[in-house]
Amino acid sequence: MIGGSNLLEFVLASAAIILVPGPSVMFTIARAVAWGRGTAMLTVLGNALGMVVLSTLIAIGLGPALQRSHLLLETVQTAGGVYLIYLGYQALKHRQEHADDMVALNEAKPSNWNTVRQGFMVGVLNPKALVFFAAIFPQFVDPTVGNVTVQLMIFGLIFALLAVLLDGSWALIVGTSRDWFVNSRERLVFLRTVGGVVMCSLGVLVLIPVITSNL
Repeated sequence: MIGGSNLLEFVLASAAIILVPGPSVMFTIARAVAWGRGTAMLTVLGNALGMVVLSTLIAIGLGPALQRSHLLLETVQTAGGVYLIYLGYQALKHRQEHADDMVALNEAKPSNWNTVRQGFMVGVLNPKALVFFAAIFPQFVDPTVGNVTVQLMIFGLIFALLAVLLDGSWALIVGTSRDWFVNSRERLVFLRTVGGVVMCSLGVLVLIPVITSNL
Protein backbone atom coordinates (compact mmCIF):
# COMPACT_ATOMS: atom_id res chain seq x y z
CA MET A 1 0.00 0.00 0.00
CA ILE A 2 2.90 2.38 0.77
CA GLY A 3 6.36 2.16 -0.79
CA GLY A 4 9.29 1.53 1.55
CA SER A 5 11.26 4.61 0.49
CA ASN A 6 8.19 6.81 0.79
CA LEU A 7 7.52 5.46 4.27
CA LEU A 8 11.07 6.11 5.47
CA GLU A 9 11.05 9.64 4.07
CA PHE A 10 7.66 10.26 5.67
CA VAL A 11 8.84 9.06 9.09
CA LEU A 12 11.91 11.33 8.93
CA ALA A 13 9.86 14.35 7.86
CA SER A 14 7.24 13.64 10.51
CA ALA A 15 9.85 13.33 13.24
CA ALA A 16 11.33 16.68 12.20
CA ILE A 17 7.99 18.50 12.29
CA ILE A 18 6.93 16.87 15.58
CA LEU A 19 10.20 17.75 17.31
CA VAL A 20 9.81 21.41 16.34
CA PRO A 21 8.56 23.32 19.41
CA GLY A 22 5.21 24.29 17.90
CA PRO A 23 1.79 24.52 19.59
CA SER A 24 1.61 20.89 20.73
CA VAL A 25 5.17 20.70 22.03
CA MET A 26 4.98 24.06 23.79
CA PHE A 27 1.63 23.12 25.36
CA THR A 28 3.11 19.83 26.57
CA ILE A 29 6.17 21.58 27.98
CA ALA A 30 3.96 24.12 29.75
CA ARG A 31 1.96 21.30 31.36
CA ALA A 32 5.14 19.45 32.36
CA VAL A 33 6.60 22.61 33.89
CA ALA A 34 3.39 23.37 35.80
CA TRP A 35 2.22 19.92 36.93
CA GLY A 36 4.82 17.30 36.13
CA ARG A 37 5.13 14.20 33.99
CA GLY A 38 1.73 12.59 34.59
CA THR A 39 -0.30 15.58 33.45
CA ALA A 40 2.06 16.15 30.52
CA MET A 41 1.73 12.53 29.32
CA LEU A 42 -2.07 12.70 29.47
CA THR A 43 -1.81 15.90 27.43
CA VAL A 44 0.28 14.05 24.84
CA LEU A 45 -2.31 11.26 24.66
CA GLY A 46 -5.16 13.71 24.09
CA ASN A 47 -3.12 15.58 21.52
CA ALA A 48 -2.41 12.40 19.54
CA LEU A 49 -6.11 11.46 19.53
CA GLY A 50 -6.90 14.91 18.17
CA MET A 51 -4.33 14.43 15.41
CA VAL A 52 -5.90 11.10 14.41
CA VAL A 53 -9.30 12.76 14.05
CA LEU A 54 -7.85 15.71 12.13
CA SER A 55 -5.81 13.54 9.77
CA THR A 56 -8.79 11.24 9.10
CA LEU A 57 -11.05 14.16 8.21
CA ILE A 58 -8.42 15.58 5.89
CA ALA A 59 -7.79 12.18 4.26
CA ILE A 60 -11.50 11.63 3.58
CA GLY A 61 -12.06 15.14 2.26
CA LEU A 62 -8.79 15.78 0.47
CA GLY A 63 -7.68 12.34 -0.71
CA PRO A 64 -10.10 11.87 -3.62
CA ALA A 65 -9.58 15.43 -4.85
CA LEU A 66 -5.80 15.13 -4.80
CA GLN A 67 -5.97 11.86 -6.70
CA ARG A 68 -7.81 13.64 -9.52
CA SER A 69 -5.95 16.95 -9.73
CA HIS A 70 -2.20 17.59 -9.91
CA LEU A 71 -2.90 21.34 -9.94
CA LEU A 72 -4.76 21.08 -6.63
CA LEU A 73 -1.87 19.12 -5.14
CA GLU A 74 0.59 21.84 -6.12
CA THR A 75 -1.75 24.54 -4.82
CA VAL A 76 -2.10 22.81 -1.46
CA GLN A 77 1.65 22.29 -1.21
CA THR A 78 2.33 25.96 -2.02
CA ALA A 79 -0.18 27.17 0.54
CA GLY A 80 1.27 24.80 3.12
CA GLY A 81 4.84 25.93 2.51
CA VAL A 82 3.89 29.59 2.79
CA TYR A 83 1.93 28.95 5.97
CA LEU A 84 4.78 27.02 7.57
CA ILE A 85 7.04 30.01 6.92
CA TYR A 86 4.38 32.26 8.46
CA LEU A 87 4.12 30.05 11.56
CA GLY A 88 7.90 30.06 11.90
CA TYR A 89 7.98 33.85 11.62
CA GLN A 90 5.28 34.19 14.28
CA ALA A 91 7.15 31.80 16.59
CA LEU A 92 10.29 33.91 16.24
CA LYS A 93 8.45 37.21 16.58
CA HIS A 94 6.61 36.22 19.77
CA ARG A 95 9.17 33.91 21.38
CA GLN A 96 9.70 36.24 24.35
CA GLU A 97 5.95 36.48 25.13
CA HIS A 98 5.48 32.70 24.83
CA ALA A 99 8.29 32.09 27.31
CA ASP A 100 6.79 34.56 29.77
CA ASP A 101 3.37 32.89 29.49
CA MET A 102 4.80 29.46 30.25
CA VAL A 103 6.83 30.61 33.25
CA ALA A 104 3.84 32.48 34.68
CA LEU A 105 1.38 29.57 34.35
CA ASN A 106 -0.53 29.42 37.65
CA GLU A 107 -3.81 27.67 36.85
CA ALA A 108 -5.30 25.01 39.09
CA LYS A 109 -4.27 21.50 38.09
CA PRO A 110 -6.94 20.02 35.79
CA SER A 111 -8.51 16.59 36.25
CA ASN A 112 -7.20 13.69 34.17
CA TRP A 113 -10.26 13.84 31.90
CA ASN A 114 -9.90 17.60 31.37
CA THR A 115 -6.20 17.16 30.69
CA VAL A 116 -6.88 14.62 27.91
CA ARG A 117 -9.73 16.77 26.56
CA GLN A 118 -7.61 19.90 26.45
CA GLY A 119 -4.77 18.01 24.77
CA PHE A 120 -7.29 16.68 22.22
CA MET A 121 -8.43 20.22 21.40
CA VAL A 122 -4.85 21.39 20.91
CA GLY A 123 -4.22 18.42 18.59
CA VAL A 124 -7.37 18.70 16.49
CA LEU A 125 -7.00 22.50 16.14
CA ASN A 126 -3.21 22.57 15.75
CA PRO A 127 -2.41 24.71 12.66
CA LYS A 128 1.00 23.08 12.27
CA ALA A 129 -0.58 19.64 12.11
CA LEU A 130 -3.29 20.88 9.74
CA VAL A 131 -0.71 22.28 7.34
CA PHE A 132 1.44 19.17 7.57
CA PHE A 133 -1.45 16.79 6.97
CA ALA A 134 -2.93 18.79 4.08
CA ALA A 135 0.23 20.00 2.36
CA ILE A 136 3.00 17.54 3.12
CA PHE A 137 1.27 14.16 3.45
CA PRO A 138 0.33 14.19 -0.28
CA GLN A 139 4.02 14.38 -1.26
CA PHE A 140 4.51 10.84 0.07
CA VAL A 141 1.42 9.38 -1.57
CA ASP A 142 1.84 7.13 -4.59
CA PRO A 143 -1.49 6.80 -6.48
CA THR A 144 -0.09 3.85 -8.44
CA VAL A 145 0.18 1.57 -5.39
CA GLY A 146 -3.23 2.05 -3.80
CA ASN A 147 -6.08 4.27 -2.70
CA VAL A 148 -4.90 7.78 -1.84
CA THR A 149 -7.39 8.23 1.01
CA VAL A 150 -6.27 5.01 2.69
CA GLN A 151 -2.63 6.01 2.33
CA LEU A 152 -3.34 9.40 3.93
CA MET A 153 -5.15 7.73 6.83
CA ILE A 154 -2.21 5.36 7.41
CA PHE A 155 0.16 8.33 7.39
CA GLY A 156 -2.07 10.03 9.97
CA LEU A 157 -1.90 7.02 12.31
CA ILE A 158 1.88 6.79 11.94
CA PHE A 159 2.19 10.51 12.62
CA ALA A 160 0.07 10.21 15.78
CA LEU A 161 2.18 7.29 17.07
CA LEU A 162 5.36 9.25 16.46
CA ALA A 163 3.80 12.21 18.27
CA VAL A 164 3.11 10.05 21.33
CA LEU A 165 6.71 8.83 21.33
CA LEU A 166 8.44 12.17 20.68
CA ASP A 167 6.09 14.54 22.51
CA GLY A 168 6.07 12.00 25.34
CA SER A 169 9.84 12.33 25.50
CA TRP A 170 9.46 16.08 25.95
CA ALA A 171 6.90 15.42 28.69
CA LEU A 172 9.19 13.05 30.57
CA ILE A 173 12.35 15.14 30.20
CA VAL A 174 10.76 18.46 31.13
CA GLY A 175 8.57 16.94 33.84
CA THR A 176 11.64 15.42 35.46
CA SER A 177 13.75 18.60 35.22
CA ARG A 178 10.93 21.16 35.55
CA ASP A 179 12.88 23.45 37.91
CA TRP A 180 15.69 23.73 35.36
CA PHE A 181 13.21 25.08 32.78
CA VAL A 182 11.21 27.30 35.12
CA ASN A 183 14.31 29.03 36.46
CA SER A 184 15.55 30.09 33.03
CA ARG A 185 13.20 31.77 30.57
CA GLU A 186 16.18 32.01 28.19
CA ARG A 187 15.98 28.24 27.71
CA LEU A 188 12.31 28.52 26.76
CA VAL A 189 13.12 31.37 24.37
CA PHE A 190 15.83 29.22 22.81
CA LEU A 191 13.39 26.35 22.26
CA ARG A 192 10.92 28.68 20.59
CA THR A 193 13.68 30.19 18.42
CA VAL A 194 14.79 26.77 17.21
CA GLY A 195 11.18 25.90 16.45
CA GLY A 196 10.69 29.05 14.39
CA VAL A 197 13.84 28.48 12.35
CA VAL A 198 12.97 24.83 11.64
CA MET A 199 9.39 25.69 10.61
CA CYS A 200 10.63 28.37 8.20
CA SER A 201 13.17 25.91 6.77
CA LEU A 202 10.53 23.22 6.26
CA GLY A 203 8.31 25.76 4.52
CA VAL A 204 11.10 26.60 2.09
CA LEU A 205 11.78 22.90 1.45
CA VAL A 206 8.09 22.37 0.64
CA LEU A 207 8.09 25.26 -1.85
CA ILE A 208 11.30 24.34 -3.70
CA PRO A 209 9.89 21.27 -5.59
CA VAL A 210 6.77 23.20 -6.61
CA ILE A 211 8.84 26.14 -7.89
CA THR A 212 11.40 24.02 -9.74
CA SER A 213 8.71 21.88 -11.40
CA ASN A 214 7.21 24.99 -12.97
CA LEU A 215 10.44 26.53 -14.26
